Amino acid sequence: MNPLLNAYCTVAGESALRAARAAERAILKRRPLGPLHGVPVSIKDLTETKGIRTTWGSKIFEHHVATEDALVVERLKAAGAIVVGKTNTPEFGSGANTYNAVFGATRNPWNPKLTCGGSTGGGAVALATGMGPLAQGSDLGGSLRTPAAFCGVVGFRTSPGLVPIYPNSLGWDTYGVYGPMARTVADTALMLSTIAGADPRAPLSYPVDAREFLRAVQRPSVKGLRIAWSPDLGVCPVDPEIRRVTATAPHVFEQLGAKVETAHPDYSGVLEIVLLSRGARQAAAHAEKLARWRHVMQDSLVKNIEYGLTLTAEDIGRCERMRTALWHRVRTFYEKYDLILAPTTAIPPFPVEIPFPTEVAGKPMTNYIEWLLPTYCFTVVGVPAISVPCGFTKNGLPVGLQLAGPWRGEATVLRAAAAFEAAQPWAHLRPPI
Repeated sequence: MNPLLNAYCTVAGESALRAARAAERAILKRRPLGPLHGVPVSIKDLTETKGIRTTWGSKIFEHHVATEDALVVERLKAAGAIVVGKTNTPEFGSGANTYNAVFGATRNPWNPKLTCGGSTGGGAVALATGMGPLAQGSDLGGSLRTPAAFCGVVGFRTSPGLVPIYPNSLGWDTYGVYGPMARTVADTALMLSTIAGADPRAPLSYPVDAREFLRAVQRPSVKGLRIAWSPDLGVCPVDPEIRRVTATAPHVFEQLGAKVETAHPDYSGVLEIVLLSRGARQAAAHAEKLARWRHVMQDSLVKNIEYGLTLTAEDIGRCERMRTALWHRVRTFYEKYDLILAPTTAIPPFPVEIPFPTEVAGKPMTNYIEWLLPTYCFTVVGVPAISVPCGFTKNGLPVGLQLAGPWRGEATVLRAAAAFEAAQPWAHLRPPI
């Protein structure tokens, strides 16, 4: 599969086999085993791995080999997982179409002419095609959820700080998070239980009872939950095929015993918040690279950094005030509802040669971020949101359903996602390739 689809940009064959032999010896000697003992896992090429090339999808770091594991990799290995390689990503994870100047494009397993989404595109493709049951990824504006939707797998953006990030040049950042991807909700919960929890190297991290995630998927139920359903969250046009497929979900939840109403929070100003915060964050993370490396950097990334450098303290302050006001509107909305349901993406997968869609449902997009607002809406307020398979378009492309919970409501999200998954006959179909 990999030569055709380009999910793995670096395969760590020798070290993976050494780890596999050690895992086998541990079983034969009846040693204590971790919850992921011997389970293959892929690591996104934005996450450092000791002795394995980590490029961030950038020509700047084309030959970089990390000297230490990132904290999330440490935890996966401690749980017994075996790192089989690094999965492809846009440069520094900037974009929802996985391609870069180092490794090229990653293609959708349901139709290789189309994009797999991004930025954890390689991880999603590896899962969908059976090139590993677990994938580590990250999410800023939808980088776990969009490729999960486009490839027919599960991607979970968790609350900021739940999965600690180290090393991290922006230690207090609440926009970018690490999270798990898998083919099932139960596997996603299992992986999350091994990587969540406090660590002093990550100042936003906090302690958690990881067993809560496992209990949530063992006997899932949504009976009595109050659920708000919105086909567009009031922020973005949505393709008719996406609307058609996801419109079946509210009925499924009603049949499972939930009370569903059509409603969504007031997301006024969310696009401005996204543009300002994204520009400021990109400038903070990458501005010093422009002087030397501009000529080899992705064009949209350069433009985003340059935009960030034009922002004033007044702009950034206004953004934070708007974000705070939005948070309180969302917080009070969750006083009435336990979950929000919405499409994960506004459109089905688009041609891989196109950096981003210029129109959705006949409406021109004003910039390369607007079509991502269905996922970004939950990013900017820091609530957990998962994408699960929901069905297929008439052209046979997977469609994702997004379930978003309240503040630190991961267990509720997992429980509802597992219940929905159990009710769907198409959830675990594999691509025809």
